Amino acid sequence: MHSDILKLPSSGTYLGRVWNPAFSGPSVVTIRNRRVVDLTSKDAPLTCDICEMEDPVGFIRSTVGLDLGDIDEISANPVELDKLHFLAPCDLQAVKACGVTFAGSMVERVIEEKAAGDPLKAEAIRQRVGAKIGESLMNIVPGSKKAENVKSSLIDEGLWSQYLEVGIGPDAEVFSKCQVLASVGNNANVGLHPSSKWNNPEPEIVLTVNSKGKIVGCTLGNDVNLRDVEGRSALLLSKAKDNNASSSIGPLIRLFDETFDLTSVRNAELELRVEGEDGFILNGSSSMREISRDPIDLVKQTIGDHHQYPDGFMLYLGTLFAPTKDRDEVGGGFTHKINDKVTISCDDIGVLTNQVKYSTECQKWEFGISRLMRNLSDFHAGHM
Repeated sequence: MHSDILKLPSSGTYLGRVWNPAFSGPSVVTIRNRRVVDLTSKDAPLTCDICEMEDPVGFIRSTVGLDLGDIDEISANPVELDKLHFLAPCDLQAVKACGVTFAGSMVERVIEEKAAGDPLKAEAIRQRVGAKIGESLMNIVPGSKKAENVKSSLIDEGLWSQYLEVGIGPDAEVFSKCQVLASVGNNANVGLHPSSKWNNPEPEIVLTVNSKGKIVGCTLGNDVNLRDVEGRSALLLSKAKDNNASSSIGPLIRLFDETFDLTSVRNAELELRVEGEDGFILNGSSSMREISRDPIDLVKQTIGDHHQYPDGFMLYLGTLFAPTKDRDEVGGGFTHKINDKVTISCDDIGVLTNQVKYSTECQKWEFGISRLMRNLSDFHAGHM
């Protein structure tokens, strides 16, 4: 059985957040029998606090909580301050992302670079070098001797790229996707920088990792991507990736328990659907079975003696999806149009839906860390 809108498997243990108008701030929630239950307390004021517990699943199952309403009714609510609605399930966790982790999308990154961000040049380059590079990358273990040999061969042929370096070299690309508390959740608008003319959604699994480096669960994410901006220069990565409402995460974190674990993540199949007001429909998919680096390796490259995250972190794992279907003109490829509806789904995790706007038109990010701290202070004062 699933909830109708978010399609959460009934067997799962969930952790998330809603905007609660009663407190003018977020509440930590779980789902029980299609009801949204508020778990917010002095012991667990934040989702990152629960993720740090020895047994977060046990805590959630044993905490009575307060019934806030039906999951479908809350899921359908607009993202407005006077309505209960779902937020991104993370709070003080850093939001990190891995890039170039799938051979298929790895080739597209190289094409972007060689096209210098021009979609009209991309198709010719794709036909000329795409297959050759793609064949070289099949079944490559990053950092292996075989990967070194492929690198030497591609350098000799003039086809080497900085994207292939992080794709098959020893070091993964791990970058900061957005600031703490800046991610949006289900039903919210996602933002494109107004200067971008070539962009796409990126459907991804997002791991939830605590400060000890333990993976406690996962959710879905849209790593909104500006292909023309990053294609001009990798040094523009922050402009391509980190804009208002450019990180969507949700609907809730499915915690690892007896029904769902890291093996489930490794076998996950993600589906994506883009529906435009112009009648355009794009369907795509991303299979975690085709990832080049194991999730554990990506976590180890993110946290350790070299870098700590005292409140944990969310980690986008990258995507196989790189759309090439023409939308307007032949050879022009895919790019978003304003008001596109983007739906990312996974049978084991649920559904994440957002509508595309310019980042300048999305709801401004105003609820930062200081406001969260004041809100929690007011909450505790009222519950002493």
